[in-house]
Amino acid sequence: MSAHLTMDTKIKEVKRAARHARIRMKILGTTATPRLAVHRSLKNLYAQVIDDVHSKTLLSISTRDKEVKQKFPYAGNIKAATFLGEVFAKKAKEKGIESVAFDRGGYLYHGRVKAFAEGLRKGGLVF
Repeated sequence: MSAHLTMDTKIKEVKRAARHARIRMKILGTTATPRLAVHRSLKNLYAQVIDDVHSKTLLSISTRDKEVKQKFPYAGNIKAATFLGEVFAKKAKEKGIESVAFDRGGYLYHGRVKAFAEGLRKGGLVF
């Protein structure tokens, strides 16, 4: 961790990592239902569909991609997360992915993570 982070921030990140480890014990991405992993930073949101059996990333997208960046120059908000979910669902459908196991990455299911999940459902993904 960087020196500029406060002790409180470090503790929060350690707790998030522990929550993610607990979640990962229960979720496994298969070829039929791959795992959709979410990572959230202050300015962006990243998502990827992973087949854990074959250790392959099937699809990845973030708010830094051209398609999203044109519509939302600042992507650290709920509107951008919802739009990203809809775009991600569309691209997943094109690749033949209908259902996923949602891995929230240890983040609480609210705010941008919840908005992203709702955008995915709106786009037609099942989880």
